[in-house]
Formats: sequence, structure tokens, C-alpha cells
Amino acid sequence: MSETRRDDHQEAPEAAAPGAGSRAGAAGIAAWQGELYKDLHRHPELGHQETRTASLAAGLLRDFGYEVHENIGTTGVVGILRNGEGPTVLMRADMDALPIAEDTGLPYASTDTAADGHGGTVPVAHACGHDVHVACLLGAARLMAEGKASWAGTYIALFQPAEEVADGARRMVDAGLADLIPRPDVALAQHVLAFPAGQVRTRPGAVLSSADSVKITLHGRGSHGSMPQLAVDPVVLAASIALRLQTVVSREVAPGEFAVLTIGRLSAGAKSNIISDRAELELNIRTFNPATREQITAAVRRIVTGECLAAGCPKEPEFEFYDHYPLTDNDAGATARVSAAFRRHFGAQAAGLDRQSASEDFSEIPDALGTPYTYWGLGGSDPEAYAAAESAGTVTQDIPANHSPHFAPVIDPTLRTGTTAAVVAAMAWLARD
Repeated sequence: MSETRRDDHQEAPEAAAPGAGSRAGAAGIAAWQGELYKDLHRHPELGHQETRTASLAAGLLRDFGYEVHENIGTTGVVGILRNGEGPTVLMRADMDALPIAEDTGLPYASTDTAADGHGGTVPVAHACGHDVHVACLLGAARLMAEGKASWAGTYIALFQPAEEVADGARRMVDAGLADLIPRPDVALAQHVLAFPAGQVRTRPGAVLSSADSVKITLHGRGSHGSMPQLAVDPVVLAASIALRLQTVVSREVAPGEFAVLTIGRLSAGAKSNIISDRAELELNIRTFNPATREQITAAVRRIVTGECLAAGCPKEPEFEFYDHYPLTDNDAGATARVSAAFRRHFGAQAAGLDRQSASEDFSEIPDALGTPYTYWGLGGSDPEAYAAAESAGTVTQDIPANHSPHFAPVIDPTLRTGTTAAVVAAMAWLARD
């Protein structure tokens, strides 16, 4: 670590120069950034397919004067801006989109499709806001380059692939990320969420849940629909398991302890008069406590295995765990420092963030680098529409959230706020005294 690193709890001054994070600086790039965002939104790419987005980011970083590394863990990009002795700050943005058909009606809406890796073609849209993250980080990277007189140290802009499939961060780490960049003193990330644009919200400690997906294959005995006595019916078995699993959280997890168990897919059979010989369920488990995660995982195995035994299945069930997201657990010192900087800069628009049941793989990067991190929320909803929905008690019905086909952050002030927040947070370490 740099010898000039400040104590995590010390409140560092933020720069006032327009090129390094003031509102004037962010406003000065608004037109360029707005067009950049629309382009990204119009051309989304699935995880590990972000070649266009990555190329665009790498080209702009070179234009800004960064040392650039590409194709890290497939499409990952890193830009390094060295500016003398001082701390090293890493800011990350994820790049990938979702296999969702956009239904926003925007003039720059996506109509793209892509191969889904399973031989099919799917619609693609930035329904989670990663285009906002990329545009904000590129804006911040430009402002940091233009404002080098107001800070000292090293700024790293990292563009990560495949957050939505939970392995983009890990692939960058496994591809030798630690050998390409100086070790950061702090790592930063933000995510646009469905609260009012213009706000930034922080939280120390656990902020995003861990998550695990599980594919369960049940083995029955097939038969003609007219001769059920000859079968071990996997449809009945799957239905029984689906109902029984709903009791895990309600009857085995202590009240007040957060846990979610969702069955997202149940598949069996091909025709009404055929009893299939197998069924598949896919589950998603989310927790904040590792012990609760282990408890639920054990309960799932126990219930599924027990139901299969009771049904007389010819083979034991198969369990495939995939798409593991680690707990996002914000460092208390780093979060306190960023929160203080946000309060100074944004005033009442800086607030506390509720714990989120969504999940992320960002923490794989700072954990692998041995770096403290903080991850905050960025508002993206129209403030007037949100206020009206809040007054009417209809926020959940009227304000589209992430992964909705209707999710569409307002460009202003979302981009301006996200760009400014990225710079203000970095300057909490890098600003010249």
C-alpha cells in the first residue's frame, strides 16, 4: 500500500475544480455523456459478449490518457491513470445486459437480439442499468483526467463483464488482474436503483445478500398416462417438493432473520398422456448470514432427498449449484469516509441505503486484492413520478425496478449524480491537501 494512505476514518477534502468532480464539471460533459449513454442503451450485450461496449470504453480511456488493458477474463477492461505519489483508488462498472425484451417506449430503446449460449436467440436490454454505470464511470474517468491538478495518486477505472451470470469478477481475478494494476487502497462501486434520481445512499456492513442458484433433477419412472400404477410420477413429486420447500423460511429460519427461497422453474413432461421419467426444479436462495445459507441449503437437500425416498424414486436426486454471488459487506471505515464526502457535496440528497435482497459479484475483486470496499446506491427514477407514487402508496406498482422490461432511469440527473458521486468518492482519498 502507498505510504501516503490516510486513515480510513479521516475526512479528506474534495476537489473544487470543475474538471475533478464539481457540479460544473459534470454539467460540462452532459451532452457528450447523454449521447454515450443512449448509444450504450441502444446496443446492449450479454455477459462475456460485451465486445462493442468494452472496445468503446477502452478507446475512450486511451483518448483520456489512461494506460489500458483489454480482454481480461474475456471482455474486461482496465484503465490506469497515474498522477504522482499518493493512494490508489479503483472504481468499477459492470457492462452486461439481460435477456429481456425492452418495453419502455424510449426512442433509444433496444431492439437487439443475441445468442444465449444454449443454441437459442433472445432479446437483449439494459434492464438493470449497467449502461448507466458504464457512462458514469467513463464520465468520471474523463473528469479525473481533466482535473489532475487537484489530486495525486492513481485512479483505476475497471469495466467488468458478466455480473448477471456471477462469474465476470472472478474471471478477471483469475486472468491475473492483480498483476496488471497497482494494489488499490480502496475499491468503489455503485448501482442505479429505483429510488429518486439525484440521491445517493450508503450503508456500512452487509448491503447486498449472498445468492445461490440450484438445479435439482428428480428421477421418476415413466409410463403411459393410462397406467399410473406403473410409474413414479415426477410431476406429483416436484409439486410436493415445491410446496414443502415453502416451509423452510417460514418454519425453519428464525423470525427476523433474512432469507429468501424462490422456485423459479419447474419443468417436466412433454405430452398430456405421458408420465415423464424426470422433472427439474431451479431454486434461488438469498441470505445475509453464512450460517443461514448453510441451514437452508441443508434443508433443501434433506427435503428433496426425503420426498424422493418417500415416492420410491429409482435414483437419488441430483443437485447442481451455480451462479454463486458472495455477500457484499461494505467496509465500515471506507463507507464512513465516502458517506461523509457525499453529505458535504450532496447535502440532503445523501442518505442511508436499506439492505438490499439483490446480489452482486463486485466484492470478488477487492476481496482477491485484499482491499477494503464500499458499494452505494444511485437513484434513477423520475423524482416527481416517485413522489407522486409514494404519496399514493403505489411505488411498487408504478415505479419499475431493476430487471423489469419497463426499467428506464432518467438521464438527468441520474448520469450527473452518478458521475459526480464516483469522483467525489475517489477524491475522498486522492484530493491534494
